[in-house]
Amino acid sequence: MTESCLFCKIISGEIPSERVYEDDAVYAFLDIYPASEGHTLVAPRKHFSKFTDMGAEDVAVLFEAARKVTAAVEKAFSAEGSNVGINNGEVAGQEVPHVHVHVIPRKKGDGGRGIKSIVWTEPDRTNLKEVAEKIRKNL
Repeated sequence: MTESCLFCKIISGEIPSERVYEDDAVYAFLDIYPASEGHTLVAPRKHFSKFTDMGAEDVAVLFEAARKVTAAVEKAFSAEGSNVGINNGEVAGQEVPHVHVHVIPRKKGDGGRGIKSIVWTEPDRTNLKEVAEKIRKNL
């Protein structure tokens, strides 16, 4: 736990929240500024600032909880689908520097769009081999 972290305070109970799920490793609660009814945040109890700071086991536990919560949210709100995602870093829209997965239930005609609507830079698509190689070298 990081003392100044808003989500650490929520997870510890210092700040109230509408909890929807918890286990030994994960705490899920409603977003107070929801994109749709039922918008839920699934966060590890352990503090990680960024998704890329997490180890494989912690990621697996987080995403299994996110899967469970997504199924429950979709059922609870008769959603036809959902957006499930992470903003990784401030430049990507991460407002609270504690890893959390957004689960946003979706219905046909709700006016929302898919993940590609977040940013569209029209990158050069003629150099896909070079782009892939650049990523592979860093794995």
